[in-house]
Amino acid sequence: MLYTETLKDNRDFLNLYKRGRYIPSKYSVIYVKPNGRPYNRLGITAGKKIGNAVHRNRAKRLIRLAYRESEIAMPVGIDIVIVARAPICEIKSDVYRDYMKKYGVKEIGKIAGNIKK
Repeated sequence: MLYTETLKDNRDFLNLYKRGRYIPSKYSVIYVKPNGRPYNRLGITAGKKIGNAVHRNRAKRLIRLAYRESEIAMPVGIDIVIVARAPICEIKSDVYRDYMKKYGVKEIGKIAGNIKK
């Protein structure tokens, strides 16, 4: 991914859950917080409520694909954690990709613009 590194530390995930703003949807919950860096950091989670390992990996693959295709339109300098929900496993990849392009990027941009660093 061009402007993105992976978010790996549990401390960073917990910080985003507590202090970040969130965007709920039917397929996922997106947590956003500015990071003060010249790049974005992305974390993807899929819990056991999603299903078995096959379903969790498919959910993460769909999210990664949607993010990769809409990364150019994202604001730079934010931390993003996307938490998958169970219905994401039952849709085609283009449904979530279109959601991310139309609504996800717009909502992330609104939140990134409104949050004070």
